[in-house]
Amino acid sequence: MTSPDEELVFLPATELAAAYRRGTLSPVEVTEAILNRIERLDPQLNAFVTVTADAARAQARHAENTFRAAGDTELPPLLGVPVSVKDLEETAGVRTTYGSTKYADHVPDTDAVIWARLKAAGATLIGKTATPEFGNNSVTESELNGITRNPWNLEMTAGGSSGGAATAAAAGFGPIATGSDGGGSIRVPASFCGVVGLKPSAGRIPFNDRKNAYEEVTTTGPLTRTVADAALALSVTHGPDPYDPVSLLESGVDFGRGLTEASLHGVRIAFSPDLGRGPIARETARVIAELVGKISRDHGDNVDEVSLVLPDPIDYFYAYWSPIIALEIVHDLLDGRVDDAAREQYPLVRRAEQTTSLQAADAFLTTRTAIHNAFADVFQKYDVLVWPTTSSPAFPHPAHHGFPTAINGRQLVDPMLENQLLTEAIAHAGYPAISIPAGFTKDGLPVGLQIAAAHGRDDTVLKAAAAIESAYPWAHLRPLLNSTSPNTEG
Repeated sequence: MTSPDEELVFLPATELAAAYRRGTLSPVEVTEAILNRIERLDPQLNAFVTVTADAARAQARHAENTFRAAGDTELPPLLGVPVSVKDLEETAGVRTTYGSTKYADHVPDTDAVIWARLKAAGATLIGKTATPEFGNNSVTESELNGITRNPWNLEMTAGGSSGGAATAAAAGFGPIATGSDGGGSIRVPASFCGVVGLKPSAGRIPFNDRKNAYEEVTTTGPLTRTVADAALALSVTHGPDPYDPVSLLESGVDFGRGLTEASLHGVRIAFSPDLGRGPIARETARVIAELVGKISRDHGDNVDEVSLVLPDPIDYFYAYWSPIIALEIVHDLLDGRVDDAAREQYPLVRRAEQTTSLQAADAFLTTRTAIHNAFADVFQKYDVLVWPTTSSPAFPHPAHHGFPTAINGRQLVDPMLENQLLTEAIAHAGYPAISIPAGFTKDGLPVGLQIAAAHGRDDTVLKAAAAIESAYPWAHLRPLLNSTSPNTEG
C-alpha cells in the first residue's frame, strides 16, 4: 500500500502538467512532496550533489500563482514541473562541480542549452545530480560526492556517467532528469536503474560550448520513467543554436504527437542479440530474448535477427576520446582553472601520449565512417534496430569491489568499458537511441532494451518505444527503498 505522497512523486510530467491546468494538483504540493522524499531517501542513494530546495519552493509558488492568474492565457508546457540537471551541465547561479573537487565551489553565470530551454518551458529546478569526475567513468563514483547507489539494490552501481540522474528518476525525485551521452552515459544508467533514457540524434539538442563546438558525438537528453515524458522533454529542448554549428535546424516539433496510438504493426524491426560484441550475461540475454519474442509474436512476426560487423570498440574508444579529453585538460591547465590533471584522467592522458596523429585521424575519419555505414546498411532495410543496452545488469560498486573481469566465465579485455560496448557505436554514428525497461533478472535487477533508428528519426525511436511500453508497461514498478533487497512494488 502506498501513501498519497508516494503516488504524487511518481506522477509523470505529462500528468502533472495536465493536472496543474485543471487545478486538481498544485505545483507547491508536488514540489514539497519530492523535496521531502529527497531529504528522506537521498542520504542512502546519493543521487544529488546539490539540492536547490529554497529556490525550488519559490519557483513552485510562482508557478502556482501564475496558474491562478492565467485565465485563458497559454502557459509554458512545463510550468511547475520539477526537474533535475546533471552536474556536468551549467546552471547560472547554481553550483556546478563537473563531479570534481577542483570545481567544488564553482558557480557559473550561464546556462547549458538543455537547462535554459527547460527553464524557459517553466520547469522548476530541484537540484544537480551526481556524475563521475568530468563524466569520464562508466559508473558514478567520485572523490567529491562518493558513490551513487542503484535504487533497486543499494549494493549495486547506478552506472555512469548520468548515474545520479537515473537514480533520481527511478527513486521518484522528479519526473525528468537531464543527462549527457557520448558513448552510453544516458542509456547505461537508464538500463541499470530501470528507467527510460533517450540519446537524441546528434545535433538535436545543441551545446553552446564555444571551445569545442565540433565535438558532436556527445549529446544531452532526458531520463524519465515514461516514453511520453522523454518526448515532452525533447519537444521543449530541441532546435538550433547559433553557437552549435552542427545543431539540426528543425524546430517546433511535438515529439509526443502520435505516441498514444503508436503501434509496431508494419514496423520493420532488426534484432541483434549482442551487436557482435559479446559475451552477454545469461540473465540479460534471457530477459531480452523473452521481450523480443513477445514483440515478434504479438505484433505481426516482423522481427529479423541481423548481424553487424563493427570495428574493435576498445581501440577505437581510446584513439577517439583520449586526444579530446587530454586537450580539454590542457585547456583547463593553461586557463588556470586547475593545477593538475584529475587522478581519473591519468590513463586517458597516457593513452593520448601514445596515440599518433595518424591513429587519431584514422579513428575520427575512417573508423567512424565504418561504424556509420554498418548502421546505415541496417536502416536501409529496417525501420528500427533493437538490442540489449548493456552486456550485464548492474554490478557491485567498483570502488569497493573493482569492475567485473568476466562474463559467463569469459575474461573481459577492458572491464571499465565493458558496460558501454553496446552503446558506444551508435553514439558515434550520430543516430538516435533510447533505452527502455525490458524486464528484471531473477535477482530483481533491471535490464534495458535499446532501440535505434536512422539519423533524424527520433520520432520513429519514440513511437517504437511507446508501442512497447503500451503493450508491456513498466512505470507502475518501483524500487522498494526501505531496505537493500532488490524487490519491486506495483
